[in-house]
Amino acid sequence: MRHSEQLPLTAPWIGHVHAAELAAISALLDAEHGLAALVQQDLLARCARQPHSGRPGLSGDQVLRLAIARQLNGWTYAELAFHVADSASYRTFCRVSPLAPTPSKSALAANLRALRPETLATLNDRLVTSAAARTVEPGRTVRIDSTVVPAAIHPPTDSTLLVDGIRVLLRLLRRAEHLAGFTAYHRHLKRAKRRLLAIQHSAPAATRQRRTAYRDLLTLAQATVAYATCALAHVEALALEMTGPLQRLQQQLAHFEPLVRQVIAQTERRVLHGEPVPATEKVVSLFEPHVDVLVKDRRATSYGHKIFLTGGASGLILDCAIPKGNPADATWAVPMLQRQQRLYGQPPRQASLDGGSPPLPISWPPSSSASPMSASPNAAAWRCSIW
Repeated sequence: MRHSEQLPLTAPWIGHVHAAELAAISALLDAEHGLAALVQQDLLARCARQPHSGRPGLSGDQVLRLAIARQLNGWTYAELAFHVADSASYRTFCRVSPLAPTPSKSALAANLRALRPETLATLNDRLVTSAAARTVEPGRTVRIDSTVVPAAIHPPTDSTLLVDGIRVLLRLLRRAEHLAGFTAYHRHLKRAKRRLLAIQHSAPAATRQRRTAYRDLLTLAQATVAYATCALAHVEALALEMTGPLQRLQQQLAHFEPLVRQVIAQTERRVLHGEPVPATEKVVSLFEPHVDVLVKDRRATSYGHKIFLTGGASGLILDCAIPKGNPADATWAVPMLQRQQRLYGQPPRQASLDGGSPPLPISWPPSSSASPMSASPNAAAWRCSIW
């Protein structure tokens, strides 16, 4: 992935309020040296074999600005590609030369997905604690709250997850037949879809019919998993002849096969044996296995991630934490304050939390030296309020 060190020719900023906002963001990025280098490291890690050969690619500074533009407007990759190609202001902000072709949707997706979560967290910390940001938000008054970010998945049910597993494994088995000559399998997708419709359209009182359909669907899923296990062994036996497509097929089979087994196990426990399955042991999506089952304040069940945010008096988001599972707000009140101290070097003078978090003692931080916040000279001035 080569890129020219020469700066691209960009148009001047136009006289518009949004263009002035983009110019201010651009100046802030230019003042923070080293941000583009962090992004460039992730881009080079994606092509570690020959990073200085091949077609010219996007630089770290361009990818950083493209990521900010996408996040700022909530665009998809297709919308980002259109606005960068159509708008002179966004080409100027993203440092894309008007004389060169603009990046396509697939190129934008490949480059932006190369950014690691650790790199994004470091970029956010560097930006919110920069000298320019401290003049706007000193971090002395904060508000801590949690929210749920839903994942883009369909409402998970045992029957739909089983059919998804059969469909995905059959797609991989067809690929194994094409690449490795594996033919020892049968297609049960049509029959599985008929059992799915029977389950979805059965009356709530028709427990016996539902269980019969579930047993047949489980049998089809178990048979498909057995085919996938044989296909994985067949592909691994071709280790000496394994090429790039075969390696990807092996990785996909090794990834989805245990997930479908877990779906079968949780369906048997819940439907056939009547056992409650804890949320931590459930698979709610084969394509987003990291998704958590979330119930916030006895409201509707959501599927996604629970995030904890720390906002300043200026409205700037200072910190974001994404824990695993569905922890209570009370368990993350103190850790978020400790993260705030590590970020700014001192605890906030005042913090607001919602009613789900317990009120902290007025003598916080505690006098014990075990707390990382107790060494601050401003500890006695810290106050906590509940809104």
